[in-house]
Amino acid sequence: MGTIEAERKLGEDGCASEKPSPVMAQGWAAKDKSGLLERFEFPLRAKGMEDVVIKVLFCGVCHTDLHQLRDDYGFSRYPMVAGHEVTGVVDDVGDKAAEKFWKGQRVGVGCIVGSCGDCGVCSDGIEQYCKKKKWTYNDVYYDGTPTRGGFASHMVVNYRFVVAIPENLPLDAAAPLLCAGITVYSPMKFYGMDNATRGKTCGVIGLGGLGHMVVKFAKAFGLHVTAISSSASKEKEAREVLGADAFLLSSDAEKIKEAEMTLDFILDTLPVAHPLEPYLNLLKVNGKLVMLGVTPTPMQFITAMLLDGRRSIGGSFIGSIQETQEMLNMAAEKDVRCMIEVVPAEYINKALDRLDKNDVRYRFVVDMRENAPKM
Repeated sequence: MGTIEAERKLGEDGCASEKPSPVMAQGWAAKDKSGLLERFEFPLRAKGMEDVVIKVLFCGVCHTDLHQLRDDYGFSRYPMVAGHEVTGVVDDVGDKAAEKFWKGQRVGVGCIVGSCGDCGVCSDGIEQYCKKKKWTYNDVYYDGTPTRGGFASHMVVNYRFVVAIPENLPLDAAAPLLCAGITVYSPMKFYGMDNATRGKTCGVIGLGGLGHMVVKFAKAFGLHVTAISSSASKEKEAREVLGADAFLLSSDAEKIKEAEMTLDFILDTLPVAHPLEPYLNLLKVNGKLVMLGVTPTPMQFITAMLLDGRRSIGGSFIGSIQETQEMLNMAAEKDVRCMIEVVPAEYINKALDRLDKNDVRYRFVVDMRENAPKM
């Protein structure tokens, strides 16, 4: 795959002399670190040969949106149109993109919309680790235009970063899979959790937006699943709704002790610093603890707990475009769905406030079909 930077230099018909018109969009943007979203009209880059113009229908709301909108990471660009769990239909395609996508097709866009295409990780098909990747929003594309996310009427995305949504997968339910879904699916595949023929066991720490998807995908892979939570009130839903086989209350030292050396894998979804020692002891010999949550402060553990059992700690970040397509196909085939609350676009600020209070079960999805902003 050649570099996108080079390919973007040519216009729609391969001639640099003609400059096509930008695509106009309407949406919701934060103007400053208050994070309050306001109605906003803005231009997107003009459609190129490799671009897909997407009419956005649904967009999930992720905790990362909240952090970016409020500049919690210290590198936010305003005005910011957030949203990286996007589903919709193709509105237009460039000549090259038309080899894969067509007008009216159901498609999705996740966390990144560009990579260099030339480095080792891009060559290996794990472009999410490319040092020159472009985020779906709050970034600057290779041609100098700002990237804008899915809280909008339209997006313009290079076709290599667009995925097809299976016909039997509802577009609203599919939206969170493009972040939460792939974030748990990718490490499960990489660390061998998809091979359940040997009766593997999997634990998940935290039962939020990511954690509940771990339970669902782990069950779809045939794993025995133990849900681990600090809230006893989540046991009933973990077992009866999500399908967990067992439940551990993290504060119940006696039960945690009884469960030592029972798990082959643990996926840790907590986004705050917490002790690792109790969970490392749950792992069998050769067990793996995979970190998925981004914690703002350092975490510690005793190295002897890894050495005595040949245990390991790993990490994972979203997933590749190929994996994302595989994940969507599996979700459609195995009926894996994120539990969502669909809200209208006018409700988006309230949804963000509720998300900040963890008042959602388990992900918000914004209905952009009417694109509530009336300019």
